[in-house]
Amino acid sequence: MKTRRFLLAMAAVLAGTGALALAGCERTAPPHRFNAIDLTGASYAQGFDLPDFNGKPRTLADFKGKVTVVFFGYTQCPDACPTTMAELAGILKTLGPDASRVQVVFITVDPSRDTPALLKNYVTNFRPDFLALRGDEAQTWQVIRDFKVVAEKVPGKTADSYTFDHTAGTYVFDPMGRIRLFASQSLDPTLLTADIQALLAEKR
Repeated sequence: MKTRRFLLAMAAVLAGTGALALAGCERTAPPHRFNAIDLTGASYAQGFDLPDFNGKPRTLADFKGKVTVVFFGYTQCPDACPTTMAELAGILKTLGPDASRVQVVFITVDPSRDTPALLKNYVTNFRPDFLALRGDEAQTWQVIRDFKVVAEKVPGKTADSYTFDHTAGTYVFDPMGRIRLFASQSLDPTLLTADIQALLAEKR
């Protein structure tokens, strides 16, 4: 009888241990596997210090607590820029209330033509809370180098009709201001949405 009671007791203990293990598995979600290129720990793309379209100096510290999405482009861009900005507006719409925890920042590579007023009109047409930054030529090229962005001027038929071959992708910073991701333009917006949601859900 003692042996039988011992075996029953052990069975109960093992069953309880299994239940606890199962409960633990249910509470712990697997880590998110990013769809965009993971730049965590990169030594470049560490931030910016540029005035916005209202002349206010802006750095990443201004957006602490938010996921910050940075895109380099110019207002006369015929394809990549408006497509990306529209996609980002769609992503924020999908996020619903969490959109308030995301800041989209457009940095112009063409300060000669992109005036503050033009930039403000351009980005806010996609979404009122989008922000654009514009430095002088020296500031602009410093940030371009810091982010390892490609931005090559392509001459047009007239002096003012040039275009840019430029990096068509977004840099994503986590709420602590750390560079985390680079999303190419070819990445499906639904996949980038999932990445942003994962960053918003991370424990600090």
